[in-house]
Amino acid sequence: MVGPKEHRRRLVSLAYPVYFELLAGVTAGIINMVWVARLGGDAVAAVAVATNVENLLLGVILMAGSGTTVLVARAGGARDRSAVRSAVRGGWALWALITPIVAVGGYLCREPLARLVLGGGEGDALALTTGYFAIALPGTAVYFATNVVDGILKGAGDTRTPMRLALLANGLILVLDPLFILGLGMGVRGAAVATVIGRAVALLWGLLALHRRELLRPAPREGSGTRLGADARRTAATGLPMSADFVVRMAGALALVAVVARIGVGEVAAYGIATKAMYLATMAFYAVRQAAAIHTAHLLGAGRDERRAVGRQALLVAGALGLAAALLLLVAGPWIMRGFGAGGEVADAGALYLRCLGPYLVLLACFIALGGVFEGSGGSPALARITACGVLVQLVLAHALSGLGLPGVCLAMAGSMALQCAAVARLYRRAGHAAPAGSARRKRRTDGAGVSRRDGAW
Repeated sequence: MVGPKEHRRRLVSLAYPVYFELLAGVTAGIINMVWVARLGGDAVAAVAVATNVENLLLGVILMAGSGTTVLVARAGGARDRSAVRSAVRGGWALWALITPIVAVGGYLCREPLARLVLGGGEGDALALTTGYFAIALPGTAVYFATNVVDGILKGAGDTRTPMRLALLANGLILVLDPLFILGLGMGVRGAAVATVIGRAVALLWGLLALHRRELLRPAPREGSGTRLGADARRTAATGLPMSADFVVRMAGALALVAVVARIGVGEVAAYGIATKAMYLATMAFYAVRQAAAIHTAHLLGAGRDERRAVGRQALLVAGALGLAAALLLLVAGPWIMRGFGAGGEVADAGALYLRCLGPYLVLLACFIALGGVFEGSGGSPALARITACGVLVQLVLAHALSGLGLPGVCLAMAGSMALQCAAVARLYRRAGHAAPAGSARRKRRTDGAGVSRRDGAW
């Protein structure tokens, strides 16, 4: 058995690069917004709604990326070269199935989609959004492929390379945005082109990183049509609950805006700004979740069921992050709102909202952290059901408590999350007595093959 300190050290070493990778993903949208803001409000609206669509599409490809991560980690723990190659094939096969639907279908439906996300209407905003989608939606092929590459690398225990890929893409976007948007006069389309090019270069680097890892190279003459289909189905079955969890939570956040709108326009603005600030904290929780999923899957693949120990350390790390975030928002709420340019009643409402978020953030951190243990051990379907029920309860409570203003919304969020934590804690206690998922593969290969330890890999 590995000691608690070793589990905690491994979780932190896996999680902090993931956090900076997630932060870089948010920063890419901010970079585009900063340069596009010089073109006027219609251009800003076009990029803003397009970014929201991209966030939803991320939930689709998470089925391939997250599923691949768990399966590669489990196979790596078992030192099973064939299973690793099978997981890699499954990720790419799922990418090949999903990408044409999104990229080609999105391009063909770009104008109706633009009308939908803009709420109908004509004008410059519609034309600009359609133009952005004409480049960005086919470019999802690159975005989705990068997600699969990241999933393979993370499954091998390397979370640093995906971080570097995200930083490389952002650096290129930062340089290319002014060139394409202003220098070449492409406007909003230039932002889409710069983003696709930055991600494409990062993808090439990621593919080179995969090529250098012998364990992750497909073996010759492997991958018949039947086997490829089975690999894709296995990856989809593993990743679909994680994808559904993400999409449901995103949809719940969007639906909550309609509840906040009942309170007032100023509260909607305050909620929107405060939520962006809150994401800086929640990304840290999701980083711990990914680390817990990778570590749990690897240990189970090696025939070691240490889910309880990993769960306790994940709770400790994420709980400390949640408490730190709650205290920071409590003290710095007004300065955070001013930093985002808010003033007057909007700043006051947003600061009050941030100060009331503490209990919710601590509970959310614990729920998300334990979610990683379930992902790594095959318990994601139950987790997705809890999330779906929790989002519905949150919306009902928020509607009932909206008369209290934004503090009432915070109370609804905390109440719903408390119920979700109670449900997942019960599952977690029961999981300690269950057989580990995928425990059939416990035999280690005797050919000396393993996963490279370069860049923090197993």
